[in-house]
Amino acid sequence: MQLTIHQIDAFANELFKGNYAAVIPLESWLSDDLMLKIGAENNVSETAFTCQQDDGSFVIRWFSPLMEIDFCGHATLAAAYVLCEEHNVSKIRFIADAVGELIVNKNVDGSFAMTFPKQVPSEADNIPKELFNSLSIQPFKVLKNQQAYFVVYKNEQDVINLKTDSNLLKTLYPLDVVATAKSTEYDFISRYFWPASGGDEDYVTGSIHTGLAPYWAQQLGKTTLSAYQASSRGGHLLCEVGDTTVTLTGHAVRYLKGIIYI
Repeated sequence: MQLTIHQIDAFANELFKGNYAAVIPLESWLSDDLMLKIGAENNVSETAFTCQQDDGSFVIRWFSPLMEIDFCGHATLAAAYVLCEEHNVSKIRFIADAVGELIVNKNVDGSFAMTFPKQVPSEADNIPKELFNSLSIQPFKVLKNQQAYFVVYKNEQDVINLKTDSNLLKTLYPLDVVATAKSTEYDFISRYFWPASGGDEDYVTGSIHTGLAPYWAQQLGKTTLSAYQASSRGGHLLCEVGDTTVTLTGHAVRYLKGIIYI
């Protein structure tokens, strides 16, 4: 069997920035075990598998090198880049079990606007001591949603300087950790840590901005926000917060297209 594979740098307008994802369009589903093995072999933060339905929508599933993931924003952007190009369309409707319908529109400037369900964080109760012990700098506030603990800092330099203990962070599974602060150049910055699910630090994480953007929209009194994920590769996102949704806009560039032989 031969499968076409694409590798796309998402939330970036130049190569070697943003977050890379592999995309494998399928005509029919592979076994879960085989998709997991492919994700591990690819060894990028996410591999997205898509399969078109009779109504024109695409079911999408995401695999890290370690496990299947419920929701991944940057790999959704990467998949939209590939499918818009292959099908010569400017709108893709994805379906995912955990989050429902995901709409992606390609803009005239080549960017992609992805509308996702809002995942607002709330004040965290019974915070595990392992969370505080895993952080080299203590936050002034801790929130959480179904994806992660949000550790909030008053100074963006604290987010940049933060060091974490991955072994302690793994004990927080299934929750990951995002560190965030108000920014001077952007509205807010963040860093995302997920050692139990994929890797020590993710480069750019679309899904967590469905929680970050609503939080900062409330703090800053605005619904359109500029965000930067301050990883070693870095990535910029424009966030638009609606009543029940968050729309994330970013660019993507192709790194490779090839063939997998199985």
